[in-house]
Amino acid sequence: MKSNHTLLPVLSCALTLLLQGCTVTSHPLGKPAPGKASSSVEMERLIDQPGPIQLEAINSADWSVSLAGLVNLKSPAAIQAGLKDLEEPIQVYAHLVKHPQHGNYLVDTGVSRKLVDNPGKEGLNWVVQKIMHIEKLQIKKSTAEILKDMDGKLSGVFFTHLHLDHIFGMPDITNDVPLYIGASESTETNLKNMFVRGITDQLLKDKQPLQEWHFQPDPQNQFEGIVDVFEDGSVFAISVPGHTPGSTAYLIRTTHGPVLLTGDTCPTGWGWEHTVEPGDFTEDNKRNLKNLKRLKELVANHPQIEVRLGHQH
Repeated sequence: MKSNHTLLPVLSCALTLLLQGCTVTSHPLGKPAPGKASSSVEMERLIDQPGPIQLEAINSADWSVSLAGLVNLKSPAAIQAGLKDLEEPIQVYAHLVKHPQHGNYLVDTGVSRKLVDNPGKEGLNWVVQKIMHIEKLQIKKSTAEILKDMDGKLSGVFFTHLHLDHIFGMPDITNDVPLYIGASESTETNLKNMFVRGITDQLLKDKQPLQEWHFQPDPQNQFEGIVDVFEDGSVFAISVPGHTPGSTAYLIRTTHGPVLLTGDTCPTGWGWEHTVEPGDFTEDNKRNLKNLKRLKELVANHPQIEVRLGHQH
């Protein structure tokens, strides 16, 4: 039998690891994502000009989740409005990006019918199923159906972040498709990750290594970093950490004008209108709010931008 003197260091180490938390996934990182570092001046110089991208926002599933997760109910605006926690209707989106030279990409993945029909097989244990109310997910157009209707093959997936509801479509994504994430999204630790890491790993199992956008500081300090994804000014990845360490928004110059995909930097219409960041689902509220304000300033300076929020019309 081991003595107490031997067990104490082991227990101390285990407690330290518990307090530090873990990364959201152990899935490997690959080479850096393509694209070149850009700036807010360069992006804003091009925003007002129509671009070459065709973009389709697809409501993959209807759902309802806690308002306390979607909106910071402790914010002054929420307190003044008298908001209380309740079940809030939301949508789970996939955005189909069609580039005339580079092909088809998804921003986030929608929802796989395989996951709804048999969540346990896809790695969602009974406890998580109950906590997340997976039974409330109502498929409108599954990821497989989105891909079936797509003209041509899928060339990649751009993630706004790696929360489960943004990777629910991964069972339908083939193993050869490149996957792109924000900087530090899969490498920073958090205690909450201990409850979802196994599921995230299962959904990413056998998929391509994750490739991080190579953000560099914005010379104008309007954003934390910007990448010109295709190096032609058609799609910009914008670093907006806070909701998660690597949260990423996308500014897309479509044939009909500019579109901003906020991801869950702002998931709701009320949050956008009142400049309130998400609540319990967010890791760093202060940083999230700062980057939400930056996105709103961008839209204020370019009011023709169509804003598409993380989970509501």
